[in-house]
Amino acid sequence: MAVGLAAVSTSGPLMAAIVAPALAVAMWRNAFAVAAIAPVAVVTRLDELRRLAARERRWALGAGVLLAAHFATWVPSLRYTSVASATAIVCTQPVWVALIARASGHDVPRRTWVGITIALVAVVVLTGVDFSLEPRALWGDLLALLGGVFAALYTVAGGEVRRSVSTTSYTLICYATAAAVLLAVCLAAGVDLVGFSGRTWLQLLALTAGAQLLGHSVFNLVLRTTSPTVVSLVLLLEVPGAAVIAAVFLGQVPSLAAVPAALLLLLGLGIVVSGRPADVEPAIPAE
Repeated sequence: MAVGLAAVSTSGPLMAAIVAPALAVAMWRNAFAVAAIAPVAVVTRLDELRRLAARERRWALGAGVLLAAHFATWVPSLRYTSVASATAIVCTQPVWVALIARASGHDVPRRTWVGITIALVAVVVLTGVDFSLEPRALWGDLLALLGGVFAALYTVAGGEVRRSVSTTSYTLICYATAAAVLLAVCLAAGVDLVGFSGRTWLQLLALTAGAQLLGHSVFNLVLRTTSPTVVSLVLLLEVPGAAVIAAVFLGQVPSLAAVPAALLLLLGLGIVVSGRPADVEPAIPAE
């Protein structure tokens, strides 16, 4: 879990540091992930991929579209607001998963509603602080919030697929779909996809290898032997982890006024995660 946490904590700072269009960053990290996963999937999961039912394909493709929407909002948010705020707000993913679970008929415990209330109040306070310091940061906070919603929908869709499909097959289809959707958006919007410096390409490779492949894979592996609640609680440490990395390497030191709101948000999310119904998919991040 320490390795996985370190990997996902680099996501926000790296994406903020990369000198390339935000949508291009999102597209290339998924495309590189497909390039890494495809050979493994062909060797070990080709029969499974051929036998996938229509329903499994639809859910996997839908998850890929939602993942693309997550990256298309989350990555640009880092260009408008701080890494600390964007990471904290996108981590509201468990709140939206809980609300989706309730809408789907699951019994959400009372303590979860308390946590949801605390977390949402904290988001309002945090966005207010950001707006008072830099008005354009409000747009970044709203994009991060949308990124958290799309990440929750992606988690729910992925949970449906992984009941009967291996993680390797699922992630191949999901990442390939996300890359294709983002590529189409980039081409339609005239976003530059090449011509970057060597440093930028190395950062993109590091982002894919660390945050997307290592982080995601490690936490899926840990879930086989560790309580989903414990894993989800540990993942909340991504918020201070990303904030520390951004402060050291990007000079983005969070304002003192934002710290209490961020801590309150973590408290609310901790309550939500610890009150998660046993039959609801844990909120593992896309990063």
